[in-house]
Amino acid sequence: MRLEEMLSTHPRPPQMGVPEITAFIRTCFECADVCLSCADACLSEEQVQSLVRCIRLNQDCADICEVTGKLFFRQTEADAATFRAQLEACIAVCRACAAECDKHADMHEHCRICAEACQECLQACVQMQERYPSPSAGAIS
Repeated sequence: MRLEEMLSTHPRPPQMGVPEITAFIRTCFECADVCLSCADACLSEEQVQSLVRCIRLNQDCADICEVTGKLFFRQTEADAATFRAQLEACIAVCRACAAECDKHADMHEHCRICAEACQECLQACVQMQERYPSPSAGAIS
């Protein structure tokens, strides 16, 4: 609720609707939290060595998703090129993390949940990308 309040009272309102940008930010933050939890759960598994790549991608995904959420929460003097680059990074890491977690989903429920969260964040980033197309597609820079 406070995210909406902050965005609604900001002197420079978001370029899109407050509910839309808030949902995007929450998706990014939730994915980050789920990835951190999955990494922690993987560290507790008996066959932790087989999950090293998963743990690494969980941690990378968590960091990138958190930064993505933070960038889109800031409203003052936003830079479209930075947004595009961050969305590309978030899409790439969510895709990689989802694929890796999916490999372990049959054996580890936490990996199934994480793969789903990564897919949701990936889709949210793809949708957000439509608002920030590349300059060659006629975007504002």
